[in-house]
Amino acid sequence: MNKRIRISEEKVLSDNWYVLKKITFDYQRKNGNWETQSREAYDRGNGATILLYNREQETVILTRQFRLPTYVNGNASGMLIEACAGLLDNDQPDVAIRREVEEETGYRLHAVTKAFEAYMSPGSVTEKLFFYVAEYSSDSRIADGGGVEEEEIDVLELPFQEAVRMANSGEIMDGKTLLLIQHLQLKGVLPLN
Repeated sequence: MNKRIRISEEKVLSDNWYVLKKITFDYQRKNGNWETQSREAYDRGNGATILLYNREQETVILTRQFRLPTYVNGNASGMLIEACAGLLDNDQPDVAIRREVEEETGYRLHAVTKAFEAYMSPGSVTEKLFFYVAEYSSDSRIADGGGVEEEEIDVLELPFQEAVRMANSGEIMDGKTLLLIQHLQLKGVLPLN
């Protein structure tokens, strides 16, 4: 652990959906002086995300669903186009993402390739995301998808060029999805523009 940080208090502000804590800590600055600081951190667990692609058909699978935080921040419909994603729920990331793919898109995958890991909003959220890509085929489809319980997820199969156009035009505004599209562009799977 970092010897320049000493946590003195953790206070739960909310445990309604996930856990929001106020953390008070002492931080030793570079000049050696100690300073007391306080921050709030939202802990929802770690997650995984994946972009499915089909080289032969030149298509990708994305999802569309209502996201309240985007709605209250100016997204008029609240609908967001995203790569499939979900929380790990105590599973290993590769196991969790295969489960999420099946629930959300209806595709069953046996092999996934890890691309990288990233903190998406490190100033306020503890979540680390594990990013994956995988090839799919029509034979991989075992159900309609759409999510579980309260989820209402639309499954979108888009041509490569359309997905890239939507990323460039701002129709796709989800950070994890943009990173995965760019990852596949850098790997030469998707076109650059």
